Amino acid sequence: MTDVPDTLDLESVEQVLLAARRELLDRRTAGGVWEGELSSSALSTATAVCALALLDNADHSDDLVELVRQGVAWLAEHQNIDGGWGDTVNSPSNISTTTLCWAALGAGWRLVEDRRAVAERAEAWLRRRAKDLSPAGLARAITAVYGRDRTFSIPILTMCALSGRFGTGRDAWRSIPALPFELAALPHTWFSRIGLPVVSYALPALIAVGQVRHHHRATRNPVTRLLRRLARPKTLRVLQAIQPESGGFLEATPLTSFVMMSLVSAGEWTHPVVQRGRAFLAESVRTDGSWPIDTNLSTWLTTLSVNALHGGSGPTDTLSTDELAGLRRWLLGQQHRREHPYTHAAGGGWAWTDLSGGVPDADDTAGVLLALRNLTGGCGDGGSAMGEVRDAVTSGVRWLVGLQNRDGGMPTFCRGWGKLPFDRSTADLTAHALRAWCAWRDTLPYELREQVRRAMHRAVEYLVRTQRRDGAWVPLWFGNQKSPKQESPLYGTSRVLRAGNIVPTDGTLAQAWTAAGRRAVDWVLSAQNKDGGWGGAAAVASSVEETALAVEALAGVAAEGNGKIAGAIGRGCAYLVNRTEGGTRFEPAPIGLYFARLWYYESLYPLVYTVSALEHVLGCGDVVGRGVNRSKTSVPSDPGR
Repeated sequence: MTDVPDTLDLESVEQVLLAARRELLDRRTAGGVWEGELSSSALSTATAVCALALLDNADHSDDLVELVRQGVAWLAEHQNIDGGWGDTVNSPSNISTTTLCWAALGAGWRLVEDRRAVAERAEAWLRRRAKDLSPAGLARAITAVYGRDRTFSIPILTMCALSGRFGTGRDAWRSIPALPFELAALPHTWFSRIGLPVVSYALPALIAVGQVRHHHRATRNPVTRLLRRLARPKTLRVLQAIQPESGGFLEATPLTSFVMMSLVSAGEWTHPVVQRGRAFLAESVRTDGSWPIDTNLSTWLTTLSVNALHGGSGPTDTLSTDELAGLRRWLLGQQHRREHPYTHAAGGGWAWTDLSGGVPDADDTAGVLLALRNLTGGCGDGGSAMGEVRDAVTSGVRWLVGLQNRDGGMPTFCRGWGKLPFDRSTADLTAHALRAWCAWRDTLPYELREQVRRAMHRAVEYLVRTQRRDGAWVPLWFGNQKSPKQESPLYGTSRVLRAGNIVPTDGTLAQAWTAAGRRAVDWVLSAQNKDGGWGGAAAVASSVEETALAVEALAGVAAEGNGKIAGAIGRGCAYLVNRTEGGTRFEPAPIGLYFARLWYYESLYPLVYTVSALEHVLGCGDVVGRGVNRSKTSVPSDPGR
């Protein structure tokens, strides 16, 4: 780590920002957008190894053998010292990932050199954690992690059966609950009403995993057995219809692999879904033999970067007029303009990626709307470019309004499911939608403007109602491995504070919203660590990402004149200067939560969040400057706690 001066002034902050900006701009692709790099995943690698090994049993191929060998070698190299695996190479061992890696070693045994020691260490870890490695015992341990949500627990147990870890024949499936895959043959409008035991994004697993369980252990009820046999061809057609062009369901290796291995074991190894999934796995494997949790977050990262570069200090000159226009065109090109075949979402939203497996969602749609607002400066007041932006924005705003749940909050993909955690309303998405609506509200047609006004009122009511007693909000798609319940109230609270300048017209609600904001600021101030940084919660180790998020949120309320806020911002800036070595080193932390609460880190997160935070600090001018100048930087040389 570099030395830090006794005092930190705005000039030092500006120098770090300039270095970070340059680094962020250098991370663009040849096309001028940001693609980033997701962490390699032991869980993804294990599921891909199992799917390809089972496919090799039916279709012997040298390329399959090599992919399996490389994947198993990567797993062996990245096994934790305790014998288990975590979701990233910087994650503690957990039962889901370790179980899948143990199963993969069984499925690929014939194709790899002896890995007995690796498998034995994994089995020892599982015995310590689950106590009982019988199929029933492991099923109880896995089910306890996910509760009522069977989206991920049943595929994990299915992979254990398919790999031979649960024995052979019908008895191997005794501890695996059946999934009612026949429900996928019903009209999609029924899905939110019939109580599916999976969340909205997991229909491919419902179909494929349900079918393989039925294939190996059909129900003894003759009526249900007949119904499922008759529904099988139609649900396979549904599965084929919702598979994206890339072959990867949601661009996700685990989901695609679960579908593949299930169909192969059910005798469908030549099915087009399997063959397209095989191509997806072959194209998405990394040179070291691993797979990431998803292909990329290109749309999300591009909007984060655009919005960071056009932060609180106003539009910067870091992007030329042509570059701004190119980013606008690219973002407009990613809008989903037709009903999505997977979720049946109406046209108008954006997904997290530019690839065919993406699905429109609330967070990315809000991010794009904000980015388009920041990118319209180079359009002028008229012309076809601005007209195209207005049309896309109108459609996107309408899409977001239509997604809002009855409780006033925003879900991720589908309105009204709400029974399981990853389909419920959540504070961070709701606050993001609020900001997007506010950014474009005055430019919208009158009828839509009125809809937005009502939606914003309901969203603020939701946020006031769901604030925790301590002043924090808990997000959905981000967390912290070391926090209580692995939550990150810092992320959730910082995102809601960014929407704090939106004042409701209702006087009573405005007072409640203002009071909620004060409690939120007090919570953020109380959660700052002695090293000047923030973690996901109070007394949790600081990270660059979470510190930057806190600094950005506090900079947005610094004008209130609270001296504690200015001082906290100064200490936070000092932490960022030191931890990033003057804006030259950005080590990512596993703060991202993927589907089924799988951890990941993204190489761009610490960089883009730092740029955004320091842009906002400089945008606050003297208010924050006084706090920065006074800030004594007692940051240790290695603030890793």
